[in-house]
Amino acid sequence: MQERETPVTPEWVVEPVNLMSSSLADSSDALYWYEDRFTREDTFADLLLRLQIRHAEAARMIGDRSVERLLLKLRPGTAVQAQVTRFGDLHSLQFVTASDTLGTVEFVDGHFAASERALTLQREVVSRSAMIRSSVFAATDEAGIPETIALQLPEVFGGDFDFNTDLHRGDRVTAVYELLYQDGRLVRPGRLLAAEVLHEREIHRAVWFESGDVHGYFAPDGHNLRRAFLRSPLELSRVTSGFEMRLDPFSHQWESHRGIDFAAPVGTHVRATGDGRVEFVGQQNGYGNVVVLRHSGTYSTLYAHLSAFARGLKVGDRVSQAQVIGYVGQTGWATGPHLHYEFRVHGAFVNPFTVAMPSSTRLDGRQIAQLRTQSSALIERLDLLKETAVAYAE
Repeated sequence: MQERETPVTPEWVVEPVNLMSSSLADSSDALYWYEDRFTREDTFADLLLRLQIRHAEAARMIGDRSVERLLLKLRPGTAVQAQVTRFGDLHSLQFVTASDTLGTVEFVDGHFAASERALTLQREVVSRSAMIRSSVFAATDEAGIPETIALQLPEVFGGDFDFNTDLHRGDRVTAVYELLYQDGRLVRPGRLLAAEVLHEREIHRAVWFESGDVHGYFAPDGHNLRRAFLRSPLELSRVTSGFEMRLDPFSHQWESHRGIDFAAPVGTHVRATGDGRVEFVGQQNGYGNVVVLRHSGTYSTLYAHLSAFARGLKVGDRVSQAQVIGYVGQTGWATGPHLHYEFRVHGAFVNPFTVAMPSSTRLDGRQIAQLRTQSSALIERLDLLKETAVAYAE
């Protein structure tokens, strides 16, 4: 006969636990990691205080010349990590610079030591496609294409399209680009490797090619996409007055408007639309602050109503296409913040939106063969994205 088991009644036993008994909890040497991103609105002090570095310590850091020189390499969007004591004293701080070095500040033997060392970043190739429903940049944002990549697109196709005015609802943009990582942490987007624009049912493609002294964006057939001039001197803007007859806001008479007016906030970067030399920088009556560039003996461009010039810009300086030469303003006879842009051929005013822009040198046969080899995988990615769902932006 099987013996019956005696029921067991459980009992609860409560014992106090001293959560602060570890030496770490009592130690003033405990270190804590904090991370934050440097923004366009930040001062160095703002960032350091958000990293839980006490005010007096932050002031000492900023006052150290070696630390200040390193912090000047911070760019908006950069992630910064800091190891700090429980009292807000810095143990170490680090961030990745735009030149792919690891900048470090350490507190050693009673003083701050700033240093840099080269990094080897891990590279991931990413593809994204976006259908335009309102604006191209709303579409790229909705598709998750980083801003720095989206802003490269107008430069790549700048000789063929003005991204502010030419692309419309139903057009599509596709980007293949790099993301750069350090130890699994995203550092920044890298280079735009390939791109496609579907505009009015016509496909335009670009791939990055580099061989010896030749580098840039080319069509798959070897055609150089870099025009001698960009269509627009601003990355983001809207046209408020075209190359046409208009009612002058001051004389109230119908007059020929011999340039293009782009509305944009004060301080917006104004880019040279082509390589050239500074012919004039200063004030010109109703134009306010003006820069005039000479591009060989045939072409010249004028940029007016600037709030300021690029630092150090002077007559005789050579400038490169897309180089910042000034900033949008409201100087001279301007009714609001905007850029007045003029394009002249042999001294005659022409419409920069309609004139045929000269192109750069085409690749030779050997280079075209190299281009096709290097770009085959990128072209496959563009072909694949044509068959997949695209992102829509409101």
